[in-house]
Amino acid sequence: MRDLGGLWSDLTDLVLPAGCAGCGAGSVRLRQGFCPGCVRELESLRPAPARPDPAPPGLPPCVALGPYGGALREGLLAYKERGRHGLARPLGALLAEVVAAAAGPPGPVALVAVPDTARAARARYGDHLDRLVRPAAARLRAAGWPVRVLRPLRALPRTDSVALDSAGRAAAAEAAFRLRRPPAGDRPGENVVLLDDIVTTGATLAAVSRMLHRAGMAPKAAAVLAATQKRHRR
Repeated sequence: MRDLGGLWSDLTDLVLPAGCAGCGAGSVRLRQGFCPGCVRELESLRPAPARPDPAPPGLPPCVALGPYGGALREGLLAYKERGRHGLARPLGALLAEVVAAAAGPPGPVALVAVPDTARAARARYGDHLDRLVRPAAARLRAAGWPVRVLRPLRALPRTDSVALDSAGRAAAAEAAFRLRRPPAGDRPGENVVLLDDIVTTGATLAAVSRMLHRAGMAPKAAAVLAATQKRHRR
């Protein structure tokens, strides 16, 4: 896509009964699940820095494709919560562009995705981020980037953090992961990039980053598809 080659040019137009993942329009020609209008909306997005305020300690520089709204939000919800697993390909390609922006000049990169809990993976018929990482890594490799995909972490069972405040989210995130195995460590010239689908408070990404730091692997940046926007009370 854009810097990594045309995202949508190699995807087939299809008429699918499920409707557009971005706006719900039915009986329209879809390109990997999105109608032409939503494709244009997604193509208009550009990766940009996204920093929660306040940012939790240990959060690396974070880059997001766009705000959590519109076709991007609806596409993510369709993919994660409504079983539209075929969206992994276009969403993974979008994630590849964010990685490229976060990592800097083309070069060796190690991708570390925030893992799903076993319960969430069962409910979604697989780890939803792992499905995104595969097409993201393939797209980067096709553009000449040496890419490693690392899975050094496992997620422990945890309660829903929706009702927690920022301090509660930070505490829950700190206890949510364990090292599956010692990371191989940084390689000379290789950038470690953390991956998630959405950043809200940054607590999860910060906790993962701190854990990897302690294990001898220093993430350079985090790449996400969407960043939630803080609402200010009037």
